[in-house]
Amino acid sequence: MRRIFWRRFDWTLVALVLLLGAFGILMVSSAVSGNEELSDLPARQAGFLAVGAALLFITAAIDYRVFAALAVPIYVFLLLALLAVAVTGTALGGAQRWLALGEQTIQPSEFIKLAVILVVAQYLANHEETMGRLFTPFGAVLIIVPAVVLIYLQPNLGTALVVLVIGAIMLVAGGLRWYHVLILAVLAGLFAVPAWNYMLQGYMKARILTFIDPSKATAASGQGIDTFNIDQAMISIGAGGWLGQGLFRGSQNQLHFLRVRHTDFIFSVVAEELGFIGALLLIALMAVMLLRLVRIAEMARDTHGRLIVTGVITMILWQMAVNIGMNLNLLPVSGMPLPLISYGGSSLWSTLIGIGLAESVAMRYRKIEFE
Repeated sequence: MRRIFWRRFDWTLVALVLLLGAFGILMVSSAVSGNEELSDLPARQAGFLAVGAALLFITAAIDYRVFAALAVPIYVFLLLALLAVAVTGTALGGAQRWLALGEQTIQPSEFIKLAVILVVAQYLANHEETMGRLFTPFGAVLIIVPAVVLIYLQPNLGTALVVLVIGAIMLVAGGLRWYHVLILAVLAGLFAVPAWNYMLQGYMKARILTFIDPSKATAASGQGIDTFNIDQAMISIGAGGWLGQGLFRGSQNQLHFLRVRHTDFIFSVVAEELGFIGALLLIALMAVMLLRLVRIAEMARDTHGRLIVTGVITMILWQMAVNIGMNLNLLPVSGMPLPLISYGGSSLWSTLIGIGLAESVAMRYRKIEFE
């Protein structure tokens, strides 16, 4: 049984993931080159990748159906962790998003995305026969609301939107009816105006308005946003040309004009130093990884497994699209990391655990081998 167990493991997917993770370490090394204060980040990222790889295999070894029993306790635990962040969390850059565990900091909002995937997948699978009733999709919405609110209050609008998008796509994949979509769309429209006027903070409005029309951002929101970061990102991407300036040779990167280059704007580092071809190759590798996940979702043995993988795909794809979009000035700046590439332990671990969940589904798609 063990031989069959691991034979179903998608080694191609894991090879792609580890390759992208190793590439991320290389680009982080280039991004922090010449900065003594950040010189230890590549080694730390390598350590994060090693731990994350172990978490991937451990998660894959556990039957994903076991997580059905653990989904609610995991979700409640991480909600409590978000509450702890609000009370005793570590603040950085005006946001309180981290819990200090000794010398290591953990960002619970990264892991609660996985908890949302697990608990919504369990809920929708258990209510598959009643998806036509109004209370079923609204029950799923009520499940994710506490996570969205607690993440938003950090403040962290970008990750709160990730959770909302994950929930929305899983609802669609779970059989959301068209009339439910209309009702939810109307409610969202009614909620949009008061949310803009009374809930969004000044800098959030300014980022959106700056993206739409930089000249109106300060007047409309009362708080301007420095466009230096996105301007430098665009210069970096343009300077890369077709083949790039070479690793560790990007002028905007190496001269430190490009800020937060090892996290939010690491795609600009890739484009400047490896050019259009290098950036396109990175996107292609990530696309192949996503296609492998789609393949797993298609062959999942049950709705529960299919929805788990759908949630993981949505999490990775949305973060990838938003990060690259803001680097290209196609979307407002949101502080979204590029999965597997940007520096950060919590983001990397959550992605690798998500891949592990997908692998668990892949290894158990034939009932005869496990019953």
